[in-house]
Amino acid sequence: MSTLEIKDLHVTVDTEQGTKEILRGVTLTINSGETHAIMGPNGSGKSTLAYSIAGHPKYTVTSGTVTLDGEDVLEMSVDERARAGVFLAMQYPVEVPGVTVSNFLRTAKTAVDGEAPKLRTWVKDVKQAMSDLRMDPAFAERGVNEGFSGGEKKRHEILQMELLKPKIAVLDETDSGLDVDALRVVSEGVNRAKESTGAGVLLITHYTRILRYIKPDFVHVFVDGRIAEEGGPELADRLEAEGYDRFLPGAAPADATPANA
Repeated sequence: MSTLEIKDLHVTVDTEQGTKEILRGVTLTINSGETHAIMGPNGSGKSTLAYSIAGHPKYTVTSGTVTLDGEDVLEMSVDERARAGVFLAMQYPVEVPGVTVSNFLRTAKTAVDGEAPKLRTWVKDVKQAMSDLRMDPAFAERGVNEGFSGGEKKRHEILQMELLKPKIAVLDETDSGLDVDALRVVSEGVNRAKESTGAGVLLITHYTRILRYIKPDFVHVFVDGRIAEEGGPELADRLEAEGYDRFLPGAAPADATPANA
């Protein structure tokens, strides 16, 4: 059992207009085997949370704590966080020309585990995972994400998740840019990885469509850098029906009485 615990997290980012506070006191606990969906309007801080957990240098944690099994994540370098079991699937995966997918995956696996995987078993595992994700085997010898479509990049992110077997997987808008078929295949990959490892999943999304395939245990609504509401899967259904308007400035309280009542 692993636990990622975020307590009163405040995060800033430097902009042309000066330093801006993005996260304003986020508290969240994710345990092994749990799926937490983070939803909210654009600019609410969802991706900032993901990149702050992973250690992106653009974001500055000004107060609060992030721990994994009691260890201080914020004191770890990016690679130490990965070795500790934190995985980030990026919204916009970057290209790495000159490094093949197969070399990248084996190097990453070796770095995370502290030893190289046995070659015969590893090749078999990679081929099986690529087949499950409907990835052409030829992609293994292509440069990382080089010339990949949006859907292919997202499949490659989940391929990494399946092979690296993290304790906590943070998926930043993995559903963006996916057609219906790719969404289903990618979602099935997330479910397989979670089932085989018992990983905790933090799933960041705008829309409920991916939640039809990846069932959340908890849903958290982000607004203006804070968690505005929390609930179970039924909260996602409510957001689908009502949107985020009621959380925005000037919205009437949910129990407000109409003026002409």
